[in-house]
Amino acid sequence: MTHPIRTTREFFLSGKFLFSRKLAFILWFGLSLLAAMLIIVNRNSSNNFIIFRHVFYHLRQQKNLYLFYPAEYDDVNLYGPVFSILIAPFALLPKIIGGFCWVLFNASVLFFAIRKLPIQKNWQYAILILSSNEMMNNASWFQVNPLIAACIILGFVYTNNGKEIWALFFIMLAAFIKIYGIVGFSFFFFSKNKMKYILWLFIWSFVFFVLPMFISNPHYIVQCYSDWFHALKEKSAKNTNQFLENDFQDISVMGMIRRIFKLHWLKDWMVLVPAMLLFGIQYMQFKFFDDLRYRLYLLCSVLLFTVIFSNGAESPTYIIAFPAVCLWYMIQPRSKFINGVFIFAFLLTGFGYSDIFTPYVREHIVRPYSLKALPCFIVWLIIIFQIYSGRFLKTDLHRNSEIQKG
Repeated sequence: MTHPIRTTREFFLSGKFLFSRKLAFILWFGLSLLAAMLIIVNRNSSNNFIIFRHVFYHLRQQKNLYLFYPAEYDDVNLYGPVFSILIAPFALLPKIIGGFCWVLFNASVLFFAIRKLPIQKNWQYAILILSSNEMMNNASWFQVNPLIAACIILGFVYTNNGKEIWALFFIMLAAFIKIYGIVGFSFFFFSKNKMKYILWLFIWSFVFFVLPMFISNPHYIVQCYSDWFHALKEKSAKNTNQFLENDFQDISVMGMIRRIFKLHWLKDWMVLVPAMLLFGIQYMQFKFFDDLRYRLYLLCSVLLFTVIFSNGAESPTYIIAFPAVCLWYMIQPRSKFINGVFIFAFLLTGFGYSDIFTPYVREHIVRPYSLKALPCFIVWLIIIFQIYSGRFLKTDLHRNSEIQKG
C-alpha cells in the first residue's frame, strides 16, 4: 500500500504538481478571491473599484470622466469611455458583491485566454500555477490588467486560427479601454487575410467608439475621447517627472534606469526608440511567420514589451508580463542558464513585493529601483536574441511536458 505522505512528497519533489489541473484552478481563483476578500473586509471596498463604478455613473450624468472627485475616491480614472459599458453590470450590483464579481470576471477571462494558447494542456496549467501569485497581487488592486492581457492573448490566438473577426474584437476592446492594447496589431502579419483583418479593425473601432453613446450623449462622448487623450498625456508626464516621489509607478525599464543611475533628465523616448528598433528586428525572420514557434516567441515579446516600456506600469500590471515569462520558459529547451533566468524572474518579479523578501529589501531596494522590471527586461532581450539568431527553431512544442533538469 502506498503511503499518502510519501506519495505527496514525491509528487511535489518531481515537479509534477506544476501540471496539475486542479491545483491550477484552486490557486488561480482561490488566491484571487482571497486577496479581494481581505481588501474588502479590512477596508470595506477598494479605491480602484470605486473609481471604476463611478465611470459608469459619471458617464450617465455626463460628467468629465477624468477629473479628480475627492468626495468619492482618490486618484483619477484613466480608462476609455467604452469601459463604462464593460463595468456597468458590476457597478449596478451592491458594492461588495460587485467587487467580488469583478475580480472573478478578470481572473476567468485570463484563465480562458491562457487555456486557449496553442500549446500542451500541461504547459497551460503550469503557466496558471506559476502566475497565480501575480494574479493574486492584481486582484488585491482590483485592476483591469488581466482583461487586457487576455485580450492581447486572444487577439493572438484568433489571428493564429484565422478568425479575424474575433481577433480584432479583443485587440480593439483592449485598445479602447487601455491604449497600449494596440500592441495586438503586432500579429497583423500572421493573418492569412489581411484585407479582412483591416476591415474588422475599422468595424470594431467604429463599434467601440459609438457604443457608449447608447447610454449617453454623442457630443459628450466625443468630448470624452479628447479628455482621455489629455489625461493620458498628463499622467505620462507626471510619472516621468515624479518618479522619485512615487515608486509605485513607472516600474519600467525607463523607471529602473532613472532610479538606479539618478538620471532625472532621462526622457522615455531615449529608451523607447532603441527598444522599438530591437522589437522591429524580430520581424526580419519573415520566412518563419507561419511557424508556430516563432509566433509564440513574438507573443511573449509583445506581452513583455507592453509592460516594461510603459511608464504607467505598476506592480499589478505585471500580470500582463509574467505569464509571458512563464510561457517562454515552458517552450524552452532546458538548460541551467534557462532555469536560472526563470528562477530569478520568478523570485524577483513574481515575489519581489511579498514577504519572501524582508521589509528592508522590499522598501529600500526592490521598489525604489523598480527592480521588478529587471528580470522581464532580461527575458525580453533573450527573446530578441533567440528570434534574431534563429535559436527559437530549437524549440520542440511536442516534447515531454515533465520539468527537465539542466
